[in-house]
Amino acid sequence: MKVAILQCDTVLESLQPQFGNYVDMIQAMFTHVDESFEFDIFDVSHNIYPQNIDAYDFYITTGSKAGVYEDLPWIRTFIDFVRLLDKQRKKLIGICFGHQIIARALYCKVEKSKNGWGIGVAVNHIIARPDWMAHTVNKTELNILVSHQDQVLTLSNQALVIAESNFCPYFMVQWNKYFLSIQGHPEWSTGYAQARIHDRKAIIPPERIKEGLDSLSIELDNTLFTHWVMNFLNLK
Repeated sequence: MKVAILQCDTVLESLQPQFGNYVDMIQAMFTHVDESFEFDIFDVSHNIYPQNIDAYDFYITTGSKAGVYEDLPWIRTFIDFVRLLDKQRKKLIGICFGHQIIARALYCKVEKSKNGWGIGVAVNHIIARPDWMAHTVNKTELNILVSHQDQVLTLSNQALVIAESNFCPYFMVQWNKYFLSIQGHPEWSTGYAQARIHDRKAIIPPERIKEGLDSLSIELDNTLFTHWVMNFLNLK
């Protein structure tokens, strides 16, 4: 399966020797369950895109420190590209920033949340099980690392919320037959999340820092989410 990774940001240089870059994390996320994936990388933050959108079985975004509501040329171009993928019925998996860029491309609202920073492991309730999730009937929670202030606040008519929490009501969403996204980071490791939390101690309240660090002992559902994505990709 051929994959186009839409790179929206890079890992801090100081952390790259230990953790690699975001595109490395996404590649590892998939090759962990299937080594046959082939990846091409397109740095959309520098307006680099595939010349032939039909050349890929699916597209996936990285996260980004940028806000999707920022009036930046590359973000406007990226929103237009996501709308093109939607029009051409191409599969797209949105991660964090990508979750929000899909919302913007589908004319939904994204803003900074009144709940503040979400960091550490987010525990979410699974509230819908489309057919491609049917084999996980006994799973009631989805535990995924997060690092965000912005949240999707409104949904399109076709959108189905799959997982939610009081902190983030639209955590995982199937927007249509082609777009699936998640506010969390299923590609991140606990070690990388811990490093990011420590890096942001100056801008996040101490009590939230403690909550985030304490949550890192919760077992992650990264592999489960990856299997869900693979099932979703097989939808016709």
